[in-house]
Amino acid sequence: MIERLAIIGVGLIGGSLARALRAAGAVGEIVGCGRSLGNLERALELGVVDRITQNPAEAVREADMVFLAVPLGAMRGALAAMRDSLRPEAIVTDGGSVKCSVVEDARAVFGCVPPRLVPGHPIAGTEHSGVEASFAELYRDRRVILTPLAETDPEAVARVTAMWETCGAEITAMSVAHHDEVLAATSHLPHMLAFGLVDALARMRENDEIFRYAAGGFRDFTRIASSSPVMWRDICLANREALSAMLARFGVEMTDLAESIRRADGEHLLEIFSRAKAARDRYVDQARSVHDDADRSPSQT
Repeated sequence: MIERLAIIGVGLIGGSLARALRAAGAVGEIVGCGRSLGNLERALELGVVDRITQNPAEAVREADMVFLAVPLGAMRGALAAMRDSLRPEAIVTDGGSVKCSVVEDARAVFGCVPPRLVPGHPIAGTEHSGVEASFAELYRDRRVILTPLAETDPEAVARVTAMWETCGAEITAMSVAHHDEVLAATSHLPHMLAFGLVDALARMRENDEIFRYAAGGFRDFTRIASSSPVMWRDICLANREALSAMLARFGVEMTDLAESIRRADGEHLLEIFSRAKAARDRYVDQARSVHDDADRSPSQT
């Protein structure tokens, strides 16, 4: 049971955590904090939080769990603002998608990695933002990655793990560096491709006609280009080494594909497409199996 949860950034991610814990009866009071007073007032109206403030120091006072759901570029400022108001036993965790920058920010603010800091990243979300986009089921059957360090208190890790499991999530632990490499490939790169494609087409002279005739595949592939530009700018800057390396590698693959098309090398194209289809089908089958297992009731097992 979390007695008092402080959520810094009550949007899709923070709001959905609040809703899920509330639905499970696993939290007492929820204090919401953020820059937008309008969004906070809406969170209060919707019952997502019990109390609101725009002052992080006030929000975390007497909280036993603090969840940071702010853009990576705002993480250091939020940590600095709350530092002197945290209870010694308070646990701080976050939802940032680049863990190296969060750890660096914590070291800069506290002078070390606080033992009660548990860096985390829920692998869930939509292209929508704001508290009205939040919903209690966002984390159900989704993975949450925790990246505790040598300094991290095991009891704090256990409590954060229990919090996310209450939301229906599956917990995975890995190192900070490995997390950032994996996410550069599986999340950050696809977003760069979506943003890049839409921007390139939008700058073409015939863009009105191009978008008019765009089919479902274009809509599905580019859906994530509707995500927050500020958030993704911060992610790119925070994970620039791993992401730039992944983009360079992908660029080589695209050059090879372009050359195969130019040479009319049908055999090589078929090899690429067949390999990609097989990998994609395996991924879909594994994901379907996980969801089927989660949906199976005890009487069916």
